[in-house]
Amino acid sequence: MTVQPKRDSFVAAVYSLALSALILGPLFGSGYLLLRDAVSTPRSYLTDSALGLTDAAARAVPQDALIAALSTVVDGGLVVKALLFAALWLAGWGAARMVAVLLPTAGLGPQLVASTVILWNPYVAERLLQGHWSLLAGYGALPWIVCAGIGVRREIPGSWWALAAALAFAGLTPTGALLGLTTAVVVVASPGGQSPVLRRLSGVGALFLIAASPWLTATLLSESVGDGSDPAGVAAFAARAEPGLGTLGSLAGLGGVWNSAAVPATRATLFALVGTVLLLILVLSGIPALWRRRRNPVIAALGLLALAAVLVPALGATPWGLDVGRWSVESFSGAGLLRDSQKWVALAAPFYALSAAAAVMWAQQRFPLPRPSWSIAAVVVTILALPDLVWGVGGALKPVTYPQSWTTVSEQLKGEQLKGGQLRAESGDVAVLPAGMFRAFTYSGDAPVLDPAPRFLPLDVPQTGRLIVAGGTVGGEGTRAGQVENLLLSGGGSAELAALGIGWVVVERDTPGQFDESSLHDLEKVFADNYLELYRVPGDIAVHQASSIARASVIIAHLAWVLMGIVALLSIGLHKKRIRLARRNQT
Repeated sequence: MTVQPKRDSFVAAVYSLALSALILGPLFGSGYLLLRDAVSTPRSYLTDSALGLTDAAARAVPQDALIAALSTVVDGGLVVKALLFAALWLAGWGAARMVAVLLPTAGLGPQLVASTVILWNPYVAERLLQGHWSLLAGYGALPWIVCAGIGVRREIPGSWWALAAALAFAGLTPTGALLGLTTAVVVVASPGGQSPVLRRLSGVGALFLIAASPWLTATLLSESVGDGSDPAGVAAFAARAEPGLGTLGSLAGLGGVWNSAAVPATRATLFALVGTVLLLILVLSGIPALWRRRRNPVIAALGLLALAAVLVPALGATPWGLDVGRWSVESFSGAGLLRDSQKWVALAAPFYALSAAAAVMWAQQRFPLPRPSWSIAAVVVTILALPDLVWGVGGALKPVTYPQSWTTVSEQLKGEQLKGGQLRAESGDVAVLPAGMFRAFTYSGDAPVLDPAPRFLPLDVPQTGRLIVAGGTVGGEGTRAGQVENLLLSGGGSAELAALGIGWVVVERDTPGQFDESSLHDLEKVFADNYLELYRVPGDIAVHQASSIARASVIIAHLAWVLMGIVALLSIGLHKKRIRLARRNQT
């Protein structure tokens, strides 16, 4: 009885692996992911910034700390590639498992269609191009959270561990943790189930608090606590209408990212309308079949979640929706996390995959063609709807090789920091010129890239968080970083830099930007080549770092998150081993 489901699951896993490889192919070459917000480096460090303990928002927690820890033994670029590949693979495999759980008569074909739909869509393409690789970890966990939530409702042994593992993986970013929480709550809180709803919700809440504890703790203890976000970011990061589609149509097609430059070539033309129509025909064709299964509360709940995931961001892009958004970020600390409204469309993906599978099931029953025909047709339609997702979104995702200068400067700073065999806080932080957070290196391609200095260098690099977007500037939360930047741009001297805790200045020569040479006149040049220059700030450097208690608290929170994931995976493995042993004893 279990041979067929096991075979189907294995085939679905291999198929998702192959599809993920087809999407990410160029990244398998040597080098590092460096595209817009995506930055990987050979080695990163457990600085206050990595722990989220500066005056900037803790948006990259706990991903930066995890990579810092893993890159002590494995190349950091390989870590990022592996996590991204795992995210896509798990998304596709998880969609197939979700179909097997909710539509048990579906068979292998509809499962593979679900895998294709959840992997091959504009949301994945646009987030890859924007560099949001870690957000896709939360996306990849969603179908597994659905499966685990159903197991919790049915009180299937091991389901809580499965839910813990999925939420831990989703918790690689704050947004991923919230996506996972929302999906888990929707599933476990649906009517029915074999245990009280309150008990189920309490369990989900406890798991979420552990999964989200790194960034929650960092936010509470960091210098930015209580600070709001710039309300200008609400309009700048609102969902966007793509050619031939209104904002609602773009979101319904799983597109509409705020950055018009971070879209596949076909989504920048009227083919966006064609692709969206093809995808929606497939998805909407399955809704009548799912409607007949509406007595299953989870299917109904996922449908309502998908509807809200499309409508709410669309409403958020209207004039009154933007007003509400601006009021929110001005009134509530942390509301800035919600301002990139298109990213929440991820919540619609599980239902889209499920509905596409149901459409194939309906076609197989209605039209007497060979059984695989409809599944193959659905896969082809999905791929044709976005043909340039193949091979790194048309080759845009390709590894970058850093100049040797970066390693040289990093080693120089590390040596200075460890003089005398001990870490020296008085060595100070690193300021970077030109001003701004984004770069246009000759070796990084055409798209702007986030400055790699904060992750490449072993000392903290204060960042303003200020972003230049179409239509203006969105302010950040980095108060001290702003003071340092203004000082450097006005030709300030070494004494002022030292008072602000800056012990070093790195000049990135191979990129345009605001830069005042006079700010370097009384600094000591330590290293220089065509790409980077390193200057030491003389004098006594004021210490600007988080307290040992704050660092210890955040590190403990990170350990709790990691241990939850590890223990959950080990428990799942032990549970499956016990099941296999029990079956052997029965035979």
